[in-house]
Amino acid sequence: MARIPPGLPYLAKVIPRLAKPFVVVYVALLLTRNFTDISIPGYIEIAAYAFAIPAVLLFRLLREDLAIWRGAARVGGVFPPIWRDDFTPGSIYTVLKMARKFRTNAPYPGDMLTEHIKTLGPCFSTRTLFTYRVFTIAPEHVKAILATQFDDFEKGKHLCSILYPLLGVGVFASDGDMWKFHRSMTRPFFTRDRIGDFDNFDRHASDAIAQLRTRLREGLPVDFQDLVGRFTMDSATEFLFGHDVRSLADELPRPADSFPTASSSASPESELNFVTAFNDAQTACAGRMRFAEHWPLFEMGRDRVEGPMRVVRAHIEPILAEALLRKGEREATGEKKAAPGEQTLLEHLVDYTEDIGVIRDEILNIMIAGRDTTAATLSIIVYMLAQEPRVLHRLRQEVLDQVGESRRPTLDDFKYMKYMRAVINETLRLYPIVPFNLKCATKDTTLPALEPGGKPFYIPKNTRVSWSVLLMHRRKDLWGPDAEEFDPDRFLDERLHKYLTPNPFIFLPFNGGPRICLGQQFAYNEISFFLVRLLQNFSGIRLALHAQPPQSLAPEEWLEGEGRKIKEKVRLQTHLTMSFVGGLWVRMTQAEQDEGSL
Repeated sequence: MARIPPGLPYLAKVIPRLAKPFVVVYVALLLTRNFTDISIPGYIEIAAYAFAIPAVLLFRLLREDLAIWRGAARVGGVFPPIWRDDFTPGSIYTVLKMARKFRTNAPYPGDMLTEHIKTLGPCFSTRTLFTYRVFTIAPEHVKAILATQFDDFEKGKHLCSILYPLLGVGVFASDGDMWKFHRSMTRPFFTRDRIGDFDNFDRHASDAIAQLRTRLREGLPVDFQDLVGRFTMDSATEFLFGHDVRSLADELPRPADSFPTASSSASPESELNFVTAFNDAQTACAGRMRFAEHWPLFEMGRDRVEGPMRVVRAHIEPILAEALLRKGEREATGEKKAAPGEQTLLEHLVDYTEDIGVIRDEILNIMIAGRDTTAATLSIIVYMLAQEPRVLHRLRQEVLDQVGESRRPTLDDFKYMKYMRAVINETLRLYPIVPFNLKCATKDTTLPALEPGGKPFYIPKNTRVSWSVLLMHRRKDLWGPDAEEFDPDRFLDERLHKYLTPNPFIFLPFNGGPRICLGQQFAYNEISFFLVRLLQNFSGIRLALHAQPPQSLAPEEWLEGEGRKIKEKVRLQTHLTMSFVGGLWVRMTQAEQDEGSL
């Protein structure tokens, strides 16, 4: 059955509201003509209709500004300084310019905000589409939002409604009791024994490296982002519901084609469709987030999320139904359930609830967290190692010294691999995988003053507050004058104790407070494991920029910028997570102990 595009119901809801001022003007003119002797010229009537909506809108904006001024005065605070550079109604010019930029070539992450920060400081506000939004890169504010004033901020109904088609009511798209339920349901699964079981990682890392070797022996570069995306997808699906989608069985893309070729595919078509659909649904959802509650205006023709999600649901719901059926059969026969350490997440969840929707939502939430973030981090680490040969050599030497040329690493090995953890952390500092985040004020509240003796920032109820760990992680006043340089030693030398130890909220790659990522240690283990296996097999990495799609290369104008941007070789993009436009094409040098290192 065909679904109505989201834009049409949105218009059906908005148009009556827009019509009210015209109705009021019409009734007023009608009463004036019929019950008074006043003669109203035609041009006055035309002007009344023309200015009806602007007048109502202006009244509402002035009333809102007055309420904000009074609220700020009541708490002894100030509203964050307002960025004013677009005087079109609702800053529509800025909105359209932003949409055009993201549709053509992705701007450098955070670029559109940097100038505002230089002018107004680390906390400011904008009024876009007639709605105030607050933006901050102050760790004091992020700490308040995530921890010390946790109850004052939530995802909010607008963000949850945008994420609902993809994530349902899962842990990343819910608030209040529903969030607590999902988190309590999932938390017991991430035990030390569970996240230290490396059999799954080893199987899929071996498959990935075998694919990597095969392609390199052909003399061709490899899209490393695609490769680790498959590795994490296969690992995640097996870990979560015991069903490996086997995306690594399909042929890797070739430089002339950014997509896997259909010929010689070893994966069932449904498996490949699932991976593609899952990616498409995330991209479409991320696009909606840029326009808040007004996103339906940009989907007048079709629902861009529903189509891919039909494919995703068709793939996983039979697996979920089978798990519930097995549970029923087990209970009917009195058969013991698997020990907690032997269960998949799906088997763990069916012990909590038989609601297939709740189970599906949680599986998809954890899949995004466990797959996309890890794949992106591995890709960016390799991107940096290709440009920092000294870091690569030192990291590989640590791998060989601690684990050797062929042994499988253990959880204890990682405890001693300090440089490995430093490389991962430095990558997550410069390139946090979720670079931007958003919450909504549940009540009139404040954020801490940024200067001694200064006034707190007043945040009215329902105001959306965004923050960027990407920009916060690159602040020189928080990390030192070399904040935009890639230097893993900052997590090992005196800089660690000078900057991070006294102020831990300046480094938040895994969020913080009650909503801190449950899979943080799992991610560190998976990233470390794959890097060990990679560096046991390969001793050199270099970028293959000639294989990158032309639109994916960093444009020449970036060289005229400043900071990290001038060093980039490939475009980065942000959807729900950060990734490379057009993949990351690399060549690698195989280690001397070629045959014995797997």
